[in-house]
Amino acid sequence: MQRNRGRILEVDDIAKEADVGVGTLYRHFPNRSALIEAVYRTEVEKLAAAERKFAETMLPIEALRAWMLLFVDYIATKQIIAAALNRFVGGPAKLYEGSRAQVQGAIDALVKHAIKSGDIRKDLDPFDLLRALIGVSNVASTPDWQQSAKRLVDILLVGSRPTK
Repeated sequence: MQRNRGRILEVDDIAKEADVGVGTLYRHFPNRSALIEAVYRTEVEKLAAAERKFAETMLPIEALRAWMLLFVDYIATKQIIAAALNRFVGGPAKLYEGSRAQVQGAIDALVKHAIKSGDIRKDLDPFDLLRALIGVSNVASTPDWQQSAKRLVDILLVGSRPTK
């Protein structure tokens, strides 16, 4: 009984935050797991869509930088919902597997454009840059980690420039 009451209050809080009624929430998401999974998938879709938008509207190096900064925000969101992903969705492996291709495809395209424009060294493997970015973002040991990670994006990009 107490557990059910707690779950009702959690759902009510989510509905209030979204400015919708609890009934609306449950019509679209049959349970909290479905809601959390939808939040995660939406964040990944934003990353993929941002790659295309940035590539069309910015210079290649600017597009790569903007996407990398957005990726830091994505990591922050993922860290916030990680416990819920593990608890409600049954672990992140299945979700991450599906999103990995979208994230990898986005950074691959942006790095290739930056290489083609001469802004990034030709021997840079996009996955190495992504791995470095994940490492930078996953050291959330201080409250200002996100600002630090965003500063490190510029350091990663400077280190990725062609050698003269």
